[in-house]
Amino acid sequence: MNVKAAVINETGGRFNIEDIQLDQQLGPNDILVKVVATGICHTDLIMRDDYFPFPKPAVFGHEGSGIVEQVGSAVTKVEAGDHVVMAPASCGKCENCVEGHPAYCLNFMELNFGGHKHDGSCPYHNHEGKEMGSGFFGQSSFANYSLVKENNVVKVDKDVPIELLGPLGCGFQTGSGTVLNFLNARPGDSIVVVGVGAVGLSAIMAAKLAGCTTIVAADIHDSRLELAKELGATHTINSKDQKISDYVLSEIAPKGLDYGLDTTGRNAVISDAMGAVKIKGHMTIVLVAAEKLELDAPVIQTGKSISFVNEGDSNPDVYIPKLIELYKAGLFPFDKLVKYYEFEEFNKAVEDAEKGTTIKAIIKMPS
Repeated sequence: MNVKAAVINETGGRFNIEDIQLDQQLGPNDILVKVVATGICHTDLIMRDDYFPFPKPAVFGHEGSGIVEQVGSAVTKVEAGDHVVMAPASCGKCENCVEGHPAYCLNFMELNFGGHKHDGSCPYHNHEGKEMGSGFFGQSSFANYSLVKENNVVKVDKDVPIELLGPLGCGFQTGSGTVLNFLNARPGDSIVVVGVGAVGLSAIMAAKLAGCTTIVAADIHDSRLELAKELGATHTINSKDQKISDYVLSEIAPKGLDYGLDTTGRNAVISDAMGAVKIKGHMTIVLVAAEKLELDAPVIQTGKSISFVNEGDSNPDVYIPKLIELYKAGLFPFDKLVKYYEFEEFNKAVEDAEKGTTIKAIIKMPS
């Protein structure tokens, strides 16, 4: 079938709108989804730049939402016409998946970054007939049709606009899930969130939901800090002007905060934030870092711990519908973070996301 896609043909290149071919022959557990909209995520852009090797030409995208068009013979979770959010791929069979932690699937790297279907075949070909890197996070949602597995779709209610929901599959569940699922924040706890883009602001909303009484937002953009206040931050700091640890220890909590959550992936920033975390406190890193992790040793002593959290340690089938219910109740207003772009504006959306002028760009796909 003919498909419209935003294609990367070379490392660091622009996204080219192209007509490509998708083999729509479905295996027993396959689902063909008509993509209505897709978010743009930091991980899409570092993969464009070859942070991990990925075959090119490539179709990235991993925050897709849409409508089921066809299902394989063994699929029972959804049927044609259902609205779905696409989440990362997982095998469903390894010990971590069985225990309810698909974000830590033992086959995660191969299934999400392998560049092909789970069986090794490639269903996407460009206009020259060349195989394309696809199956990114099990979906490659930068196209108006996506071939996915039953494990990585989440059926959602039809009473919320489907074009809004794609980022729940990655960015929004990552930030909020780290606070609610992994850290299990409780009423009265304290946290510093460093970098308040889509992931960080989701974490701030979750911290408010959890009843945290001290929620510190740190960023270099004053406009984002203002939004962080609106969404639940009790304190803000522009980290261009002052060290996070100095501000926290001198003005807020002399013994430090319970938790830290970093979305920047930068060594100096993480080290500084660790200094704001109390003895036996817990620091989490939720972003694929651009640097090798090398922290200042003095700030990670005295019983402090640090964890790398993937996808908020979420079980998407359970967690994404909960986030939607919280949104409908006005308790998780993630719509305040998004800006919509037409498919033809794809590179403009990327530019705005990289500049920081748009927090979460969502591309509306062509019908």
